[in-house]
Amino acid sequence: MATINDHCWPEPIVPVQTLSNSGVPTVPQQYIKPPSERPCGSITSMHSPDLSIPIIDLACFYDISEHRQAVLEAIVKRMREAWREFFDLPMEEKKLYANSPVTYEGYGSRLGVEKGATLDWSDYYFLNLLPNDMKNLEKWPEMPRHLREVTEKYASELKNQSEVLLKAMSSTLGLDEDYLHMSFGGSKGISASMRVNYYPKCPEPELTLGLSSHSDPGGITLLLVDENVKGTQILSNGAYKSVEHRALASSGDDRLTIAFFCNPCGDLPIAPAAQLVGPESPAVYGQPAITFNEYRKYVRTKGARGRAQVESLSSCNTSITMN
Repeated sequence: MATINDHCWPEPIVPVQTLSNSGVPTVPQQYIKPPSERPCGSITSMHSPDLSIPIIDLACFYDISEHRQAVLEAIVKRMREAWREFFDLPMEEKKLYANSPVTYEGYGSRLGVEKGATLDWSDYYFLNLLPNDMKNLEKWPEMPRHLREVTEKYASELKNQSEVLLKAMSSTLGLDEDYLHMSFGGSKGISASMRVNYYPKCPEPELTLGLSSHSDPGGITLLLVDENVKGTQILSNGAYKSVEHRALASSGDDRLTIAFFCNPCGDLPIAPAAQLVGPESPAVYGQPAITFNEYRKYVRTKGARGRAQVESLSSCNTSITMN
């Protein structure tokens, strides 16, 4: 079984942005998905006016003034601009921050360490944000100069919004308002990270994906541009579903999204809330329990695998094996 004990990817990779900018007329073989995993339709169908997206009303939990709203919009605008500027930098500059499969921090183009795996048509930048002792400032780009400052501000705002969502979700589950927040480790233990996804133009988007089908491994994902995706299926014993999703490649303009992940403390075991388990609702997940760090290592080894990873924690399945 593949492991992530070394500091190298299993094979050299050319950044997707380099391939796109070179004007390749076809998608290289290592990016071509099996027919069953390819997109079923045009990316424009994702923007259909008939597409219904549920809206969560947080009015009873969150009150924001017009001034505060303007401040948030300004931070979001600067955030998008800063990271677009980064991906527009020369490749030599970006490669100074190349990542490894150990922590994924930095600039990369690959998920999973299995040799010969089919790759996604995207590049990314991953940063640990919280707790502070997990933050590696050597992996925070120095250029553009305002990137670090605006990323810190953006992360602070989204951490606050995540705490509001955790309270709302706790209440809807019939738990104490602070239950999920404390189960994640509280103010000092809760962890957060960020992934900036860059999807370059693709010559044959019908043959590949920008990001393979997956369900996020952590607690809450706040995705700038597209949607919010929650991944707390474990702790809520199935009451909150981990949404399987993917990103399509496009032959049109390149795209950039920013995913903020609010996660449990890494050494906490993943298990259902005791209040939600009983004779009529037995534990669906977490038997035997593993820590969030162990689960994240498993996900990073395998790469995107639909819902297979979260379902691997089901009590009716065998436990995860890791070297």
